Amino acid sequence: MGRISLVVSDLVLSFMWIWAGVLVNILVHGVLGFSRKDTTGDIVRYLFSVVSMFIFALLQKLTNGGLYNPLSALASGVSKGFGSFVFSVVVRIPVEVIGSILAVKHILHVFPEIGKGPKLNVAIHHGALTEGILTFFIVTLSLGLTRKIPGSFFMKTWIASIAKLTLHVLGADLTGGCMNPAAVMGWAYARGEHITQEHLLVYWLGPVKATLLAVWFFNVVFKPLTEEQQEKPKAKSE
Repeated sequence: MGRISLVVSDLVLSFMWIWAGVLVNILVHGVLGFSRKDTTGDIVRYLFSVVSMFIFALLQKLTNGGLYNPLSALASGVSKGFGSFVFSVVVRIPVEVIGSILAVKHILHVFPEIGKGPKLNVAIHHGALTEGILTFFIVTLSLGLTRKIPGSFFMKTWIASIAKLTLHVLGADLTGGCMNPAAVMGWAYARGEHITQEHLLVYWLGPVKATLLAVWFFNVVFKPLTEEQQEKPKAKSE
């Protein structure tokens, strides 16, 4: 039942994550009336985005590890061993993609005039490199916050949220600063562009390779440091 509930949580959170982003935009630009070119509107939208990330962090905690981002599932699977890796790749990631696709279909049914999702504004390889770099930094930070950095849930969530928002802003004009293949897949599927070279290279291959590199880098650099810190007290006690 543990894995079944986890899969259901992934499906629901993926669906909710897409809706949350759309609702924030509707609230800021539709209800509150801020222009998309207004700096104040951007600031308000960023504030609501941080609140949204706090809510989802809490939901992830309540669901005992539910995820809405395939990169998080991949990093977790690789870190926990072969069985967990296979489960993430074969079950969790496809479910998160399905949740995102269903969410976009539902959104377009309710709000037909809504946008078409992130857009690539640079060359394909430049875009893949951009998404890869952004992903590498956020995955490395997430691994550190999860395993090595002490602190309260609030502080860790605050650091992660600000980091994600900062990286998103840095990449927004280039690729959309997505760092979430499932979310992009939902919109690309709605446009019929989910199997294009642009989509696969920029929003899947680049981030996936960056995630694997980040997990390897984290284990090589930070794991030995932790082991040394654990060995020092033992040496002193002897």
